[in-house]
Amino acid sequence: MLLKLLLVFCAFVGCLSAEDFEENLGGSGSFNEYIAYTRASENGRVGVPFNTTTESIEAVNFNNTLTTTFIVHGHQGTATTSLNPTVKDAILTDEDANVIIVDWSQYSLQSYENAVKAVPSVGTYLAEMIQALVTANATTLEQVHLVGFDLGAHVVGYAGRTLNGQVARITGLDPVRRSWGENTPRLNINDAKYVEVIHTDTGGVFPNGIGSPLGHADFYPNGGGSQPGCLLHRPCCHNRAWEYFAASITHGHLQGNQCSSLLQMNLNRCRGFLHPMGSNGLSKLGSGIYRLNTKGTYPYLLTWF
Repeated sequence: MLLKLLLVFCAFVGCLSAEDFEENLGGSGSFNEYIAYTRASENGRVGVPFNTTTESIEAVNFNNTLTTTFIVHGHQGTATTSLNPTVKDAILTDEDANVIIVDWSQYSLQSYENAVKAVPSVGTYLAEMIQALVTANATTLEQVHLVGFDLGAHVVGYAGRTLNGQVARITGLDPVRRSWGENTPRLNINDAKYVEVIHTDTGGVFPNGIGSPLGHADFYPNGGGSQPGCLLHRPCCHNRAWEYFAASITHGHLQGNQCSSLLQMNLNRCRGFLHPMGSNGLSKLGSGIYRLNTKGTYPYLLTWF
């Protein structure tokens, strides 16, 4: 009875019962919804829902010469979570691109444990959508950038893995730690040709984010723990990952010094070469551990380099 109570959602959000959840878990990604934004769609203000059918894809009028960026929210996220419009608007203000918001809220709004169970299927179905776009000549794998926050970072990891690591880039925004230890299929360096991770909530007794390096380039703003301006508000540090990412697109100003080790990073003694954090670019080459220090207010830049 308790399990049923935990798994039953309010009817007004179209949620799944306990029986529905168990029955549909393997196909949970089939509930994914995709909303496309381009500068042509009223300058990015109006989203166009679409699915994997050729007719639906063609109706969006994707420009196959542009970068195609997918944004994937985390646990408790939806299509309208602040992450999505903030990052989407930053991209379309900076460049002409195909931006696709992935809404997997049928499962992300479940308990954390159930959302975790849904991640493999959500990621696999996302990969199928990407392949459908490639087949329809709407994009190529070399033009795809997958951006995932919290559990969404592991979703895009699954998607990239399903596509044999051939997507151009993945950006993991503070990949969530709980249930994703070293021996789990979490986001990793092999999931795309270039994997970048921004760690912002890895300190304290109960950190939200994973503290160990996961990608080709791992950035630790302010050491990856307590973030300026966040005080004791824990979700603030976690959310800073996508806030920094959006600011990096708009301003192109956040850079980190390479560190020789996590210890040097934690001691704030990194003096290696500078490497830009974030952006929507597909041609990044730097690798290693990087630290940068920020202000507590937008656009977060502490020092001009």
